[in-house]
Amino acid sequence: MNIAQWLARRAASDPERGALFHGRGQHCTYSAFHEGAGRIAAGLRVRGIAAGDRVGIFMDNHPDWLLGLYGILYAGAVAVPVNAKLHGREAAGILADSGAALCLTDTPHEAMLAAAVAPCACIAPCDLSGQAQQIAHRGPDDLAWLFYTSGTTGAPKGVMITHGMLMAMSLAYVSDVDTVHGQDAAIYAAPLSHGAGLYNFVHVLAGARHVVPASGGFEGSEILDLAEAFGDCHMFAAPTMVKRLTDGAKATGRKGEGLRTIIYAGGPMYNADIIAAVDHFGPKFVQIYGQGECPMSITVLSRADVADRTRAGWEARLGSVGRAQSVVEVQIGDGDGAAMPAGTTGEIMVRGATVMPGYWKNPDATAKTLRDGWLMTGDIGTLDAAGYLTLQDRSKDVIITGGSNVYPREVEEVLLRHPRLAEVSVVGAVHAEWGEEVVAFIVGEALEAELDALCLDHIARFKRPKRYVRVVELPKNNYGKVLKTELRARLRGDGAADS
Repeated sequence: MNIAQWLARRAASDPERGALFHGRGQHCTYSAFHEGAGRIAAGLRVRGIAAGDRVGIFMDNHPDWLLGLYGILYAGAVAVPVNAKLHGREAAGILADSGAALCLTDTPHEAMLAAAVAPCACIAPCDLSGQAQQIAHRGPDDLAWLFYTSGTTGAPKGVMITHGMLMAMSLAYVSDVDTVHGQDAAIYAAPLSHGAGLYNFVHVLAGARHVVPASGGFEGSEILDLAEAFGDCHMFAAPTMVKRLTDGAKATGRKGEGLRTIIYAGGPMYNADIIAAVDHFGPKFVQIYGQGECPMSITVLSRADVADRTRAGWEARLGSVGRAQSVVEVQIGDGDGAAMPAGTTGEIMVRGATVMPGYWKNPDATAKTLRDGWLMTGDIGTLDAAGYLTLQDRSKDVIITGGSNVYPREVEEVLLRHPRLAEVSVVGAVHAEWGEEVVAFIVGEALEAELDALCLDHIARFKRPKRYVRVVELPKNNYGKVLKTELRARLRGDGAADS
């Protein structure tokens, strides 16, 4: 079944219920949402888009983003959402890799793609129109969404997400994460191209309201205002957003009235920060752990576990990412993928209904990541006897800043374009607000302003190093590999390599 049927059913049962909101203003009802998606689907078909074709979405958060998504799905095509914060060249590369025949954009992002010589035509969702037709049939194994995530080489990889995966993920949300009712409102303050957008489906299923802040992003006071105005609000947030929201609310004496649930994920949440958030707002928080390869559905730390301060071992549980969601199995494996006993440290492995079938046109990467039905996450952790999973480290040196992944290799390759830079190594350093910040150790005579300009010309602004540390040489082992553990130790100032 095409997951977009959930919208058609809701429109049939509750046509006049408010569906999409821009700020406090209603953008459309469920009936208009359904009809608009149908017109967009028809417009896509007029332009030659057929079932299975890929269509990009590269635009800021806006109700039209969701209309465009459902138009793509109604047509039976595959959505390729692109992070709106990416550089035009990065977005063009993703569109090219996916083979997208068309990209839905807004004016600023259309200009970015034009400058980058995008490989496909661009159009605003509202400019697509035609005579609505029947929603295309899709099976559970048919692709619905290509989620692009970079590897350590910096080369983008398209995670294939099927209609069946999205349904299982959505039903697991209701089973394991939180309830959703028709009077609820989902606030999309995080990018719709990522976890926040993936959660739209369960809210459509329930007939909830979908609220895109007028700012298009995260502004703490705006979120609190919207929560008070709508009531029964949910939102997905990175840990850094939770901290900023808490700090802002404490400074102004606001308690988050109308805000029912904040689901956080996407980076390390320090115990002190979540304790402060619960102390101020109350038991409104749930943590999930997922990857693009198993979207939003590996583990969940329940509202009760996040708020508990009474049971023995609560601090250790609070530092975990919870227990396996109902649609997957989770185990810790050794280097060969063999299961390890409780309490031991190894690679986190996942198997179940929400695990991807593979990477788009990348059989080598698929073979390395999927073994005998198990997803090898690349993350290191431990499972205790009660099934709580604790992340020990993020493998592959990924830096998570403000909830967004930065892969050092892609930053290093851009910096090394400078003719007066001999060597560079990029690592993450702990940052009080963003979780981590990007730091570049450099060998050479390049000026920092020149390196900044180089980055801004090739990659997204959030990936640019916030600090440069000039060194005579980079520490290396006997094989010539840079010892990033030593560089992180220098930033910590403890003189010891991390594990």
